[in-house]
Parts: sequence; structure tokens; C-alpha cells
Amino acid sequence: MKIFHGTENANISRPTVLTLGVFDGLHLGHQRIMQTVVKRAEAVNAVPTVITFDPHPRAVLHPASAPPLLQTLDQRLAAFEVLGIEQMIVIRFNREFANQKAETFLREIVHERLQAKEVYLGKGFAFGKNRGGNIELLRKMSAELGFFADEVEEVTLRGQRISSSKIRQLLADGKVNLARRMLGRPYGVEGQIVRGDQRGRTIGFPTANLHPHNRVIPKFGVYATANLIDGKWRRSITNVGVRPTFTANREPSIESYIFDFDGDLYGDVLRVRFLHRLRDERKFNDIEELKAQIVKDTHRARSYFSRQGIKNMLDLA
Repeated sequence: MKIFHGTENANISRPTVLTLGVFDGLHLGHQRIMQTVVKRAEAVNAVPTVITFDPHPRAVLHPASAPPLLQTLDQRLAAFEVLGIEQMIVIRFNREFANQKAETFLREIVHERLQAKEVYLGKGFAFGKNRGGNIELLRKMSAELGFFADEVEEVTLRGQRISSSKIRQLLADGKVNLARRMLGRPYGVEGQIVRGDQRGRTIGFPTANLHPHNRVIPKFGVYATANLIDGKWRRSITNVGVRPTFTANREPSIESYIFDFDGDLYGDVLRVRFLHRLRDERKFNDIEELKAQIVKDTHRARSYFSRQGIKNMLDLA
């Protein structure tokens, strides 16, 4: 895998088949684009390549309405590789780049520098000054410059177009099952394990307290989850929220109780995947009432994990 930060640093030795976009979340629609790029690159003996942007263009052009991203840049790049992309070019998006004409970008970067044989866009995607780089311009210039260009058909679910904004809304509503179907995998976050107040350990349910790198976290509540430890996905339940039984007005936390595990994860980077919502977060009258509810949550989660297909979905330990 090759990662280049900026087109001026890209050392391109072979022709490419490429796509460009932010691709936040790499949902099923994005995956169809990647599959097209990889398949066509193999057919024409070229390198499957992605041009992506960091930060999100709206964070520069319209910061007040910029969306929180589903993935960090590192997570996005790792996902490209899993999908078969061999070459990634990260363009630092700023106002200077935003003012570049799409024609200039296609001629100097896509054609001359990246030696594109074929270029594919997602439906409705546009780039360049005043969003002039749409599929119509791409097809016109591809005929002039001698490469092929096309738009990849969008993916729908239940008659709805799959989009990153739709997935963000589903997660905000706690609908992690439907978000999983649109992503083609469970939504996950990762972050460093930090020391908490260790109250969970004193009541028999020690938790791993995650400081997330991701900005998007699901709606406050308790979820059946899976945590990646030593290369294995382990069953768990995870609370997202402010722990109202103990404290108030705190920053939201993500705490996972990992089944049948007593290791020390402090300082490690942990991944958590949200599989099924169990209940809302709520305040309990006392510790005993909380303990009784955690037992119920654990039983419900174990029942969920025992369903046919769930274990195989993540190869759960």
C-alpha cells in the first residue's frame, strides 16, 4: 500500500484507475465504487487509486455546518486497503485548493501526473471551483484527454439512498442495526483505554473506559458490543453516556464490560463495534438496583450473541 500526502509527493510509476471523494464511513455505496475501481484496474493493468481529502471540504468552506466524521483519516486509509485499493493520495483541503478549476485539476493532476486510464465518480459528487467538476465535465474532458470516465450507480436500502449523513442520523437515534446494514459492517469506534474511578470493579463488573478518537458515537444507552483484543472480537456490553447514577454534568464516556475477561488493558488502543441496542441510559436509585440491571443487560446480550449468524458475523471469541 502506498500513501502520498499531496499530489506533488505522489511517485507514480504506472497508469491508474482512480476515484476521488471524502468517502466518510466507506458505506456500501462507497464500497461499490472501490469494487469498480479495483476490478477495472485489474482489467487494464493499472493501479487502483483513491484521491481523498482532509479535512472534509465543508469544514473549510462552511465550518458551521461541517459534519462530524464517522472515521478518522487513519481508519479511512486502512479501510481503503482492505477493499483492495493499492494507492492513496491525501489532498490537504484548503481554500487555495478549493479555488482550483476542475479543468486544471483533471488536466494537470488526473491526466498528466496520475496517468489515469479510467476515472469513476459517485453519483452527484462534484469537485473544483464552484463544484464545476461534475460527471458531465469529466466525460467531456476524458474524451479530449484520452481516458474513460463514468459514474457509479448508487446503492439503496429499503428504497433509501445510502449516505454518510443518513448513517450519522441513524447512530444519533441509536439505530445501530440499520446503520450496520448501510455500512456493510457494525459501526465501530476506537480509542485509548484510560483509568476511570473503578466503580465497576467494586460491584463485580470491571469496565474498560475508552477515550474515543471518533467524533460520532451512538445515542446514549447500553449496547451489545464486540471489542477487539489480541486479534479476537470478544463479547461485551457497552454503556455510552454520562453515568447518571454516579455523577452528573460530565463528559460522555464509553465503558465496556467484556465478558469472561480479566486482563489489564490500560493504555491500549481498543476497538468497539456496536451490534445491538439494549436500552436507554437511566439513573438508578442505588448501587444494588444498578447491579441487578447490569445482570439483566448481560443476560440479554448473551441471548443476542447466541443467535444463529451473530457469532459468525465477527468470529466472536
